[in-house]
Amino acid sequence: MKPLSDRTKGLRQSDIRAVTQMVNAYNGINLGQGICDLPTPDPVKQGAIEAIKKDRSIYSYHSGIEQLRKDTAQKFRDFNNIQCKHDTEVMITTGSTGAFVAACLATLNPGDEVIQFEPFYGYHVNLLKILGFKPVFVPLEDKTWEVDFEALEKAITAKTKAIVITTPGNPNGKVWTKTELEQLLGILQEHDLWAFTDEVYEYMIYDDNQHLSLASLPGGFERTITISSFSKTFNMTGWRLGSAIAPEHVIEKMGLISDLIYICASTPLQYGLDEAFRMDQGYFTQMKKDYNVKRDMFCDAMEQAGFEFERPQGAYYLFANFEKLSQKRNGMANDKEACETLIKEAGIASVPGSSFYNSPEDGKYYLRFCYAKEFDVLEKACEQIKGF
Repeated sequence: MKPLSDRTKGLRQSDIRAVTQMVNAYNGINLGQGICDLPTPDPVKQGAIEAIKKDRSIYSYHSGIEQLRKDTAQKFRDFNNIQCKHDTEVMITTGSTGAFVAACLATLNPGDEVIQFEPFYGYHVNLLKILGFKPVFVPLEDKTWEVDFEALEKAITAKTKAIVITTPGNPNGKVWTKTELEQLLGILQEHDLWAFTDEVYEYMIYDDNQHLSLASLPGGFERTITISSFSKTFNMTGWRLGSAIAPEHVIEKMGLISDLIYICASTPLQYGLDEAFRMDQGYFTQMKKDYNVKRDMFCDAMEQAGFEFERPQGAYYLFANFEKLSQKRNGMANDKEACETLIKEAGIASVPGSSFYNSPEDGKYYLRFCYAKEFDVLEKACEQIKGF
């Protein structure tokens, strides 16, 4: 038999999926995979049910049903301060991953380099590789996650075509500041680069931090593809619905590419999702309040257990360092061993830190935990961690 394609070499199940299988075998609590197993809002569920009953089941326009694009554009104008047109600069995608794939294929050529900050979201890096593009890594400052702009400048070559920014960050919860984004935009303009901004956790912000979209800055929209998702905001990760905002000539090509790969996002689920835009704004206020409580509850437990970290500024992950703890506790010599020990002895799943670095050694003493859980489940997890 002829061999499989070269792009499948080295392709394996992610640590996140493997950890999920392991913790299920121990009947533990999965704080590894960011599945956000909270209930989807009733108006959204009912909207999808009604769409199915009315047989709204045929293909939609490849960039999404018109009303959903209108409402999504209005949300980006009001919340993100991105002045976009629903008919030419907005598209509904098969999750944020579908938006990222379309953005890459619309702007990059084989061999182009794309800068990724470390720690990174693994799907970004692996998709770049499998699509034939080269990720180049620029580490953020350890534990503080500040941007080393000097290192960024040194990483840019004649082959660099784009930079990926995730804010709030996964796994580290970093929220990019206005000063950082302005400095980044200056670099993008100087070197004529694209920016792919992943902003799926934009509503989950803590303390005095504020979410700011790069595309909202003067001169930012023309070179930014803003990627978002409805999965985390409305607890519907399995619905696979996301969005992208970009200049008209970019969205046009992204839409055509998305049509070839996905045809369209699920039509009845798009109709269901559109009901979310008619929900009371109190939903977002309560969500933010709940996540603030969950973050502090979980961070308190992790500090008592001996982990070290900066409290996340956004998203719903804690990227915790256990190097000092490893000197006191058996079974924690590295991230893989520590992950397994926590599952077996505390009944808690996390994700090994090496999953978020190009060099596994850089994530040796880190674990990522997801606290997007119901309060009673998270309280139980906190007790088990403190007991451990």
